[in-house]
Amino acid sequence: MRTYNRLKDKVAAVTGGAKGIGRAIVDVFSAEGAQTFILDFDLAAGQKTAEQLQNLGRKVSFIHCDVTNFDSLKKAAEEVERTAGRLDILCCNAGIYPSAKLEEMSEADWDKVHNVNLKGMFLTIKAFLPLLKKAAPGSKIVLTSSITGPITGYPGWTHYGATKAGMLGFMRSAALELAPYSININAVLPGNILTEGLEGAGEELPETNGSSDSAQEAGQAGRSSVGGSLSRQ
Repeated sequence: MRTYNRLKDKVAAVTGGAKGIGRAIVDVFSAEGAQTFILDFDLAAGQKTAEQLQNLGRKVSFIHCDVTNFDSLKKAAEEVERTAGRLDILCCNAGIYPSAKLEEMSEADWDKVHNVNLKGMFLTIKAFLPLLKKAAPGSKIVLTSSITGPITGYPGWTHYGATKAGMLGFMRSAALELAPYSININAVLPGNILTEGLEGAGEELPETNGSSDSAQEAGQAGRSSVGGSLSRQ
């Protein structure tokens, strides 16, 4: 990977950073010189990813936390502050995407996806906002939304699409609230990316999800910098 140390002396935290798109974000941030924290519920994967990148000489640490639990996130924020003293970049990337058609979807199914994808994003930002304000001006929040929801749809992902569209609504109002502190908040909208995430989707996996990108129209998925199987965030 060609790097330019563009994030030297910066501190970043990435939820869902143990695997998939999140791991690729951690890989790039740490390669660019940022001290990077992996925040993930998957203990084994988080420790493994951190160790692999540490062996490359990167400043990467793993913090076990649950984005649906505010106390867990507050403790993670305290550990980041204790270790690094600041936070310049927060990536809210954690997300789940179990497939369920409307007729079969339970209230619990709906709530679980919203608790992780949308409420988890809110709780993460709330927990880390004091650290982001401390590093301002110039602090960044990046949300991993999706083309599914804001732009297109797919059967079985009504709950998922609602959360990803909701992230953009949150972002627009949060941007106005955070502007006085010179904190930027933006979102990326990936299509299907070749990571671990949709490995078990089988025949339910769409060949294309409506993106205008030529690769998507050809039924091909994008690739993260760390490879893997097909994933949706």
